[in-house]
Order: sequence, then structure tokens, then C-alpha cells
Amino acid sequence: MEKELNRQPYALCINGNDYYSDHDKKLLRFLRDDLHLTATKDGCSEGACGTCMVLVDGVKTKACVISLSKLQGKKILTVEGIAPEEMKVYEHCFAAAGAVQCGFCIPGMIISAKSLLDVNLNPTRSDVKQAIKGNLCRCTGYKKIEDAILMAADFFREKKEIPPAPSSLHMNETAKRIDAKEKVNGTGIFADDIIVDGMLYAKPVYSKYPRAKIERIDISKALIHPDCEKILLKSDVPCNKIGHIKQDWDVMMGPGDITRYVGNVLAVVASRRKDTLEEICSLVEIDYTELPPVTTPFDALKGDAPLIHEDGNVMSRANLVRGNADAAFSHSKFVVTRKYKTSWQEHGFMEPECCVAMPEEEDGLLIYTSSQSVYDVQRECAKMLQIPKEKLHCRAPLVGGGFGGKEDMSVQQYAALMAWITKKPVKVKYTRQESLNYHVKRHPMEMEFTTACDENGILTGMKGVIIADTGAYASLGGPVLHRACTHAAGPYNYQNIDIFGMSVYTNNVVSGAFRGFGVTQSCYATEMNINLLAEMAGIDPWEFRRRNAIKPGDILPNGQTADSNTNMTACLDAVKDLFYSNPYAGIACGFKNAGTGMGKKDIGRVLLSVENGKIHIRTSAACMGQGIGQMALTEICHVTNLDPGLFVFETADTVRTPDAGTSTASRQTVMTGEAARRAGEKLKYELDKGRTVAELEGREFFGEYSAITDPLGAVKENPISHVSYSYGTQVIILNEEGKITKAVSAFDVGTPVNIQSVEGQIEGGMIMGIGYGVTEKFECVDGYPKSRFGTIGFMKASEAPELSVILCQPEEKDKLPYSLGAKGCGELCMIPTAPACAHAYYRLDGVFRQSLPLEHTPYRK
Repeated sequence: MEKELNRQPYALCINGNDYYSDHDKKLLRFLRDDLHLTATKDGCSEGACGTCMVLVDGVKTKACVISLSKLQGKKILTVEGIAPEEMKVYEHCFAAAGAVQCGFCIPGMIISAKSLLDVNLNPTRSDVKQAIKGNLCRCTGYKKIEDAILMAADFFREKKEIPPAPSSLHMNETAKRIDAKEKVNGTGIFADDIIVDGMLYAKPVYSKYPRAKIERIDISKALIHPDCEKILLKSDVPCNKIGHIKQDWDVMMGPGDITRYVGNVLAVVASRRKDTLEEICSLVEIDYTELPPVTTPFDALKGDAPLIHEDGNVMSRANLVRGNADAAFSHSKFVVTRKYKTSWQEHGFMEPECCVAMPEEEDGLLIYTSSQSVYDVQRECAKMLQIPKEKLHCRAPLVGGGFGGKEDMSVQQYAALMAWITKKPVKVKYTRQESLNYHVKRHPMEMEFTTACDENGILTGMKGVIIADTGAYASLGGPVLHRACTHAAGPYNYQNIDIFGMSVYTNNVVSGAFRGFGVTQSCYATEMNINLLAEMAGIDPWEFRRRNAIKPGDILPNGQTADSNTNMTACLDAVKDLFYSNPYAGIACGFKNAGTGMGKKDIGRVLLSVENGKIHIRTSAACMGQGIGQMALTEICHVTNLDPGLFVFETADTVRTPDAGTSTASRQTVMTGEAARRAGEKLKYELDKGRTVAELEGREFFGEYSAITDPLGAVKENPISHVSYSYGTQVIILNEEGKITKAVSAFDVGTPVNIQSVEGQIEGGMIMGIGYGVTEKFECVDGYPKSRFGTIGFMKASEAPELSVILCQPEEKDKLPYSLGAKGCGELCMIPTAPACAHAYYRLDGVFRQSLPLEHTPYRK
């Protein structure tokens, strides 16, 4: 009792106000949990990402590593404390420069920018890079953020006025994104920012082993903990199998089951207090019989391998055959065969997975979650609970990055189950380490490719075998394998193709969707073989690619006729001089479909509703940084000539927004963009009658676009695999020490919707591609993930090379007939990067590298 009376509270001055805490804790927890100052984000809680940056006596400081006891007498500033007039400058400059994509890292970036600009209003780009080197961004590639900070310095220094908002908006312009302001000033809400009275905090208990028989689960000690609200087991799950495409993923496992990977959940614990959740989980006792894991596809294919799933260890197969590759080889002057190997890659989105679920009226459930499709969350959670999907109301707050990693369920099913059973609000959030350990990764692939050409360097045929490690569950492994095969021969004009692929279950971390979607892996193999063929034929690598590049009217290796908007040759021509003028320049080409294609249902939908004088844009198409809102707004404003200030963009909601499918496969710009255009045309029809927006109050205008494509293996001469393709060439330039000094992309992505957004997507993709090629390594050893967020090798601003983007636009007559000529760019932008890096190093040191990440570079010694 005497100790309690003598203990002094910790006094803090935050944003000019005095606060007190009875307990010493990390500043981040006090800001977010006690004061609900949520602009300061929790990206890793281990000092690696910088999303929690604050100023302490003017010095940038990571709030997740400093304790309240160290802050006595100091002045703390968060984004909420920045003066409104000063914040207006940051809002304008970050939006005008295109620095804002998912937005999760941006408040931390603003703090680091302020730490610089408070003392130096004439910084160099190098100064800016140094200022933000403690802040990771996975979306932008940093260039646009640096541009924004330099622009802000100019505004502050010259006391510039912020220009008025334009009254019109059209395609192929620079314009401030509709969602930028709230992401800059920190008022935008992400899932973890949601706090509800009486909320429970829940957490899964995971398997200790990648493969083991569960003998006993004892929750008796955990249940008597004073903060324990409820513990759920497998027997509490109405339907225990869910999955994005194939329903093979166990919601939970119980006694008698054999675990498939370390991410298997054996119990879900709910606590009334967040800070005792780990303690309660540790009281759950589990007995196992450990079994040897199967950790390579080749071991899984052995005759005596244990079955990881009841239907076998081969999850999916794909085969693409056109012409006669063997006959082509026998008549070819040069033939090369090589084996290649790629490893896992971690998405590294800045926002860890989080879900808040709570009871809703009429025996329903309201779910807020970070996801790439609220309708997928609704469908899978409804299946698990065995209730009509209409009882699940799913909403997406802001999504802090995805890149494919938020297509699968991660925490949503556990929040939904606990909320459904307890009838209380529940939050489930991955720690950063749990996110690394348990969510899906890029597929490791082992490939053997044979490629041939004639004496003039004209490609004649190719054969390939691709073996993919899909890990413990199917996830998106089937479509990823299909894309790897259909794109394996590259954006070139030859038709003797024989590609076989197999995706195999193992006890490793699950592999799923990741930007590039299998094409990153097969592009690496094909482009490396092309470098060898060019050498054998005595033709330089640029000229070899130019001779074979697909042109309008040519036939792609997958059999599809290249349409009039195909601009691959222009991409090569744009980098010709750059490539020839640098002795250590590496080059690679790539292409990527837009849309699900392959005969699958592929629909975009947009609903416009006039409400209180504003036009609401309603679509479930998830924005995880790529700019869905601005894309739809631009398409609509382009056809209606309305002021963009009249519009409100709503986040995805299964009650308010029509199902536009998953944000994947570079599909939303084409599918939902065309739907937006069609809705805009209907609105324009009414406006052309002389009616005002006010006179249309209460009216709705619906747009839908469904792409018609052919399935893989369709029996027709020239099947349409996908509604459109984007094409590109990248050049990577090294110095003599082997450091990457410049990365250049020349891309055909049709007509840009918003120039800064397209450039920013491509710049971010280049940095992610460089990471895949040379700096990043995610390790999974014997079925156990071994990497930490700060050691994977994500590139920082201070390490990023100069970036340049060239947009090779089609002539007006050649534009894609959909979406006002726009094509996807979100995936293509990282597909050719790793092979371009490998080629640059080959030119530097003569070592032909056949695995990723590349070995023996200054980045990975």
C-alpha cells in the first residue's frame, strides 16, 4: 500500500498538453491505447519501419522503442500536433507530388520531413534521403516522397500560396489524389485505429512445429486467468475448411490432427485487456508428437512422402503447348538450356493484418478489416460460420498496402468467430513477426528452360518445366502457376511453346499472390536464356530483343493476337541510347495481363448516387495504395466534365458498394475503370438534357463491365487469354563497385489515368524488384520462418538509386477501347527488374547467376 501511495505518475507534454500515466510503457502504446492519438502508426513495434515517428524536443524518435520514463520534462510532437497552416502545406505538397499511395507510412514521413525542414529550408535531395532513411515505404520507391519534401521546403521558404483546386479533371494529367489529404494529416482510419467500448482482444495460439500430431490441448489454466473471456477450439468452428479458391485451409486444428505448417491455429484466446493476451496464450498447454516435415517440392513428390493433404501433394498442374518445340529446336542454329531457382519474397506492406468484428443488429456481424476484397471476407467468413452471407456486413477502412498478401484470410476468420460466439466486439491483429511468419509469400520456383533461335537471332521455340512450392495450402497457387506458364516465353513473337508447370504442397510457409503473380519468376528464366542466345548469335542484347519484340498483329507465344495498342517496340527504343552508353547496364523485357482472364468471371462495377448535392462513387474495388478512388473519379470526370470537388469516394462496404471483384491481377484499372466510365456516361446523358446535379438528387447510375476471355488450353487458333496486356523494358545501371546507381522503366501501360500515380506505382515496383533481385531474403529453414522485419533487406531511401520512368503511350487510334485507353501497371513494374539486375552483374563480372536473390553482389555478400 505504501508503494502505491509513493509512486509518482509519469508526466508527459504531448502536442502542448500535459498527460499522466501510472505505468511505464512504450510511448507508442500510450499514444495509441491511452490517448487514442492514432496518426502515429504501429508498423512493427521493433524500431525497424519508422511509421511511429514522433518529435521529442525536435528530434525524430521512434515511439515504439522509447519508454515514458525517458521522456520526463521533454516536449513530444505527433502529427496531430502540427499547426493547421503548416499541415496544409504538407497536405498539398505530398498530394501534388504523388507521394501518397497506401498512406500508412506517411504520418511518420511527415514527422521526419518536419525534423529536417524546421532547421533547413534549402535541403538537397541527399539531405532529404538522409532525413527519411529511418522510414520504410513499400509503395512509392521514395522518389515522390522526396519530391514532396523538397516542394514543401520551397513553399515554406518562399511563403507560397497553395493554389486553388482545379474545377476539371481528365485522363493523362497530374492531379492530387482524392484520398491523399486524410492520409497525410493522419485522420484517415486504418483497422487498428478502430477502438470500441468493451472490445475484447483475441489472439490465435499457433503450432510449435511445421508437422506434428496434436495429442492434447489443455486450456484449463488459461481459462482461470482473471482477464480471460473465452477460448475457442476446433470444435467451436461450424465449418473448418475455407480458402480463396480451393477450400483446403484449416481454420483450426485439434487433437488427432497433423499440422501442415507453423501457422496452423490450435486455439483462439480472448482477453479483456490487451496487455495480458500473450500471458493467457502461454497458459494453453499442447502436447505433440513431432514428425519430420516435408520442405521441398521434390521431397513431396517422392513415392514414400507423407500426404500433406488427402487429395495428394500436387496442388495444381498447368500445360501450355503450341506448335512443336522439339521440331523447332532440331532446326535451330542455337539452343540453350539452363536451370533457375527463385526463393520466397515477403510482401512487407507497412500495415500488419488487423480485423475488428462486432455484433450488428438483427443477429448480424459487422467486420472492419484490411483486405483486398470485402466480398471475399464476407464469403469465407460466412462459409466458416455457416450463416447466410447477408448477415455479414464487411467494411474496409484504409488498407496499408497489400501487393497480393491481403487476398487470403489471415485474422478475419478468428475475429469473426470470436465476435459471433461472444456477442462482443473483438480485435485480432498480427504482430509484425506473426505477419512475417504466417501470411503468404511469393512462390519459390525451380525451373528448367530451353530456348532456341536461328542464325539471325530470331526466336524459334522454347520448352519449360516449372515446379512451384505452394507451401501448406493452395491459396492462389493455381492462378499463379497459370500466369507463370502463359507468360513464360516473354513478350516476343514465336509460337513453338511447350510449358509444363506443377504447384506442390509442402510444410513450408504458404505461398500465394504477390505482385507479378508468377511472371516475375518465369520472366527471370526466359530473359536470362535470351542473354545467352544473344551472346551465342553475336547480337547485342538490346538488338536481339528488338528483333523479336511483339508488335500489333503478331501472335504472342500463348496464341493471343497482339492488338493495335501493343507498344513493346517503343519501350525498347526509349532505352536504346541509355543501354548503349553504359557498359554495366542490364536490360530485360516483360509483359503482364490485365484482368483475371483465362475464361474466369471478371467483372467491374461502379454505382454513382447523388446524395445531398454530392455524387458518391461506390465500388468495392479495394484501394491498398494504387489509387482506385482517383482512377474512378478521373474516368467519370473525363466523360462528364464535372468538377471533381462534387464527388465523394466511399471505401468498400458490402452494403453500400457493388461487388467489383478482388484487387488483383492488375484488373481494376481496366475492369472497374470501364465500369466507372459507363456509369459516368449514364450520368452525362442526364446532364446533357440540361439537368443539374441538384436536380438529380436521389438518382443512381450503375456501370458494369464483364471481360470475355478463353480458358487455358482453349481449342481455337488464337484464344483471348486476357482482355489486355501491358509491356515494358527496364534498364539497371551499375557502377564499377557493383552498386545500382540508376533504374529506368520504359512502359506501355496505355493512357495514364493519373500521371503521378502511374509513375509512383512504377517507381515503387522498381525498388521492390531490386529488392527481389539483390537486397531481400526471406528465410524459411526446415519449415520454420527465420527472418525479422529489420533484417530482410528492404531498401531504404538512402540506398535507393536514381529512378526514371518513361511512359510510351499509344497513338489515339490505337488506344485500348476500354477504360479510356488505360491498362494496368501495378504488377508489370517489378517483373523485368530482377533479370535486368542479373544481366547488369553479368556484364560487370562475367558471372552468370541462376538463382534469386543474386549472390556475390555488394548487397548480399
